[in-house]
Amino acid sequence: MTRKGILLAGGTGSRLWPITLGVSKQLLPIYDKPMIYYPISVLMLAGIREIAIITTPEDQPQFQRLLGDGRQWGVSFTWVVQERPEGLAQAYLLTRDFLAGAPSAMCLGDNIFFGHGLPEILHRASGQASGGTVFGYHVSDPERYGVAAFDADGRVTRIVEKPKVPPSSFAITGLYFLDGRAPDIAATIRPSPRGELEIVDVLEHYRAEGSLRVERMGRGFAWLDTGTPGSLLDAGNFVRTLQDRQGMQVGSPDEIAFRQGWIDRAGLERQAQVFGKSSYGAHLAGVLRD
Repeated sequence: MTRKGILLAGGTGSRLWPITLGVSKQLLPIYDKPMIYYPISVLMLAGIREIAIITTPEDQPQFQRLLGDGRQWGVSFTWVVQERPEGLAQAYLLTRDFLAGAPSAMCLGDNIFFGHGLPEILHRASGQASGGTVFGYHVSDPERYGVAAFDADGRVTRIVEKPKVPPSSFAITGLYFLDGRAPDIAATIRPSPRGELEIVDVLEHYRAEGSLRVERMGRGFAWLDTGTPGSLLDAGNFVRTLQDRQGMQVGSPDEIAFRQGWIDRAGLERQAQVFGKSSYGAHLAGVLRD
């Protein structure tokens, strides 16, 4: 079955209060684009064209105004409401009907990925018929994340959520490729002491049966979690530096759709006209000239 995408853009964004008291975190700007453009781009780079976007009921109209139904990028969006944030694994319960047994790739709405070779590792993960694939990223403060432990042969032996003594420096990023059993597995786990359905418990099921792969992202990759004011600013500066120095966009669904053949030249021209004289519109016009 064709793999489908899940984009989790719900939650309260409380770590960013008061900024997010009146607007969803995933609608905030990362330099010249809304935050949600970046995880959408990751799913598109993985070849995924059917995406469920999970939002709060209050924020959904704003997301729909921004993104429409996806046809401008040759994809389709299904809108799913999250009444209350009850853990990352809840996303699989909310999208059970949408997935209809299909394998999935879930990306958290505040995660940004960048690096040479990113499409290749995404397609490799997407091509796995069974089990799950997650991505490990070397960090200096692993105690803030879910962390993977490995044996002498490099196989993952456990994943520990925010350990006081981390078993490694590899944090598990907010990108999960799981097979069609994910909703059924999520339905069997119980809330953690903090009252949430933890994604770590779902991953542990796959690990225990020996079907969880951890792909380590090397030095050439960047992973940014934009959930705090400092990391939000860092991400914007990172994107600005890359774009201004190289003249290439980071996280452009329009350019990705065009280069993958999901929209034609006329479709990209329409998008360039929509964004008019903005720097983003100028970039799309430049893609057409090239």
